[in-house]
Amino acid sequence: MRALSGIQPTGRFHWGNYFGAIRQYIELQDKADESFYFIANLHALTTVRDPAVLRQNTLDAAIDLLALGLDPGKATLFVQSDVPEVSELCWLLTTVTNMGLLERCHAYKDKKAKGLTADMGLFAYPVLMAADIIIYDSDVVPVGEDQNQHIEVARDLAGSFNHLFGETFVLPKAYILSDSAKVAGTDGEKMSKSYGNTIELFEPVKDVKKKVMRIQTDSRPVEESKDPDTDHLFQLYSLFATPEQTQVMAETYRKGGFGYGMVKKELAELAEQFFAEARERRAALESQPEHVRKILAAGAAKARKKASEVLLRAQTACGIR
Repeated sequence: MRALSGIQPTGRFHWGNYFGAIRQYIELQDKADESFYFIANLHALTTVRDPAVLRQNTLDAAIDLLALGLDPGKATLFVQSDVPEVSELCWLLTTVTNMGLLERCHAYKDKKAKGLTADMGLFAYPVLMAADIIIYDSDVVPVGEDQNQHIEVARDLAGSFNHLFGETFVLPKAYILSDSAKVAGTDGEKMSKSYGNTIELFEPVKDVKKKVMRIQTDSRPVEESKDPDTDHLFQLYSLFATPEQTQVMAETYRKGGFGYGMVKKELAELAEQFFAEARERRAALESQPEHVRKILAAGAAKARKKASEVLLRAQTACGIR
């Protein structure tokens, strides 16, 4: 089984990125026969227009992933733009893509519904994503339930190409990540950079504590019983706590007689402990940028070898080779 996933370098990773996706990527590297993980800087061009920022974000993303446990000995880590074959396959897929399919895709529809201008990059984004997936003969792609449409588009385009030119591409399957959309932000909504409610993985500890203490809560009296199942602060706490700690905190919620400040303080302490080792690894990696770049270059060489095989197959099938 070959697994593949990509993550955009549009800003520093936060708790939602880790618990919603990155943690499962790292777990999957031990389950899959082969794993490809890329930093999707071509996709990021639809939102990041400062070249210096994009370059730094890309390096930071690689450092973060390695610090969090992605092992280049088990998984292939590379930068999307270092595999130019993807862009050529994207064009081949574009020639078999129905415009109606792209018009129904969420990102484009949502922007149009808000009356915002959508550029061609956003419109054709699903085709590039399909090329990312198909070009490595990916069997499974870990995604959240809200991202399953991307896999369906990839399957549709691969199927259309296969129908026209003969069996060429592997049809990928979605590997649905558990709890991928359930990490609450500081305001109780889904944690997202676009909402401004994130807590970053590696920002200074004192800043993390400040953000945790500002998490919005309801105004119920201290003595009143509270429902842990519907409380986003408790949900955040349970991400870091052991099962035993979670059970004790749930019982505390139901009994009442506590203030949310106590929960926030414990959450901040647990989060600091949880990421302590990764924070140390990150500091070491940040001081060795050339080492990180060598890892990315080695990953790109391996990825290009596979991508070249699949692209040649597609070129031959459609008659341009």
